[in-house]
Amino acid sequence: MRTLLIVLLAVGLTSCYSFRGISIPEGVETAFVPVFQNNALTAPPTLPLDITEALRDKVRDEARLVITEDQPDIEMRGTLVDFRVSAEAATAGDENAAYARLNRLTIVVAIEYINLRDPNAENWKSNFSDYYNFDGNVALASVQDEAIEEILDNINEKIFNRAFAGEW
Repeated sequence: MRTLLIVLLAVGLTSCYSFRGISIPEGVETAFVPVFQNNALTAPPTLPLDITEALRDKVRDEARLVITEDQPDIEMRGTLVDFRVSAEAATAGDENAAYARLNRLTIVVAIEYINLRDPNAENWKSNFSDYYNFDGNVALASVQDEAIEEILDNINEKIFNRAFAGEW
């Protein structure tokens, strides 16, 4: 009985992984994700490295590719394009001064995906963005770490799905 349960669990876990719809091109075993370039002047200085490491981890863990600089099968080059805070819900304040009830941190990255193994494969370039809303009375510094982590998780999910699940 215990063996049957283990077999069913193993089949179920395998199904979960394949259910996701991941499609790695044939023969692709390695990937290169160089450190993102930073074109966003207001971004924290460590953000390009943070997003690079997060994307490397996702590719390594979920696509099960080896991250390497030496003759990779695919390359995913990234640029941090924008890091901005904007007021999203303005309210009239004292003496007709407007203030933001809601602020939004937005991060935009550009990705170039290149299949180095197959010259006939579809390569692409695309921008990916996500945002995090926070109270207008709260300073960005107090929510920045949480906001960046959530935004990077969402952006990397979009990048991964475009690269390996054919979702666009």
